[in-house]
Amino acid sequence: MGKSTYALFLGLLLAGVAAPAPAQSAYPAKTVRVIVPYPPGGGNDIVGRAFADELTKRTGQTFFVDNRPGASTIIGAELTAKAPPDGYTLMVTSSTTLAIVPNLKSKVPYDPVRDYAPVSLLAVEPYLIVVHPSLPVRDLQQLIALAKTKPGQLSFASASIGSGGHLSAELFKLMTGTNLQHIPYKGSGPAITDLVGGHVPIMWSTIVSVHELVVNGRLRAIAVTSAQRTPAARDVPTVAESGIPGYETTQWNAMVAPRATPRNVIVRLNAEVAAAAASPELRQRLAAQGLNPVSSTPEQLGDHIRKENARYGELIKAIGLKDE
Repeated sequence: MGKSTYALFLGLLLAGVAAPAPAQSAYPAKTVRVIVPYPPGGGNDIVGRAFADELTKRTGQTFFVDNRPGASTIIGAELTAKAPPDGYTLMVTSSTTLAIVPNLKSKVPYDPVRDYAPVSLLAVEPYLIVVHPSLPVRDLQQLIALAKTKPGQLSFASASIGSGGHLSAELFKLMTGTNLQHIPYKGSGPAITDLVGGHVPIMWSTIVSVHELVVNGRLRAIAVTSAQRTPAARDVPTVAESGIPGYETTQWNAMVAPRATPRNVIVRLNAEVAAAAASPELRQRLAAQGLNPVSSTPEQLGDHIRKENARYGELIKAIGLKDE
């Protein structure tokens, strides 16, 4: 082999050794499953579908919602935790899954901090405190006064024991020194049916569930539980405005992935979610349901999950709520 030929051969060999490995295909390269641990139609499902549709448009790959309800959202949460950490299984869920259930249940097959890679907050929804029109109260102070004249005689409905609405009411009781009786139902639908029927006078409800009933005068909204008023009910004062400073509860929705999902995938998803949350179409779609779209960094969501776990843990302990 001549020197020139040898040099050329050696150069080609070294070039092959030094060349970087082929880049991994850009994410996402195929369909992405978005687990929603709730049945279709509720607020969390609405959020999941809105973001899935927007991510599909933005990435060119299908993000499809896979509803896996049951066992207080545990079925879908466990399924997500055990899915391959490749970015092709995600979960859109709520504070119930990531902050309440782990404190309420004695045995939960997932850890909200250790078993998931946070992606972003997606939406925040306050609760409306609504009453049946027959109840002689038009604001929160009147409700407090009536409750104190009838200790233990006024009742409130909730979707279930340990639901966000239930715990919001329990926090209200602690901060106002009132005694309201809790009547849990199997879902918000039956609870609202009885509320509208006058069988139970009070409820802490998500806006999406009662907005039309309030507009039509079948229920009366007397306060909203967020720190600021919500665009979906601009004329309704906050609980803090109504004389209970420091009171705030909301239901929040977030996207998480299985633990060990590659960082580059999380970064890409976070950027797309932030862009989706800012899109006028998505904002209008969620605002019509009383939902406020938001976004966060993965680190901010992780910190939020830890803080909310601590907050709900303290409340559940304070009221002596047991797993039932």
